[in-house]
Amino acid sequence: MSGREGGKKKPLKAPKKQNKDMDDDDAAFKQKQKEEQKALDALKAKASGKGPLGGSGIKKSGKK
Repeated sequence: MSGREGGKKKPLKAPKKQNKDMDDDDAAFKQKQKEEQKALDALKAKASGKGPLGGSGIKKSGKK
């Protein structure tokens, strides 16, 4: 084992992905996913506008 062989080896290049034709089912599924993601983002934006939940903050014990 020589000094030049140490360390991590470079990973082999992955083969290029081939563009496959999407049929109607795949297109509908992707569209449904996009709509769900938009709805989720809207809910996140709505929830982030409010203050923290619980409101009690950090609880401290009575001992010092």
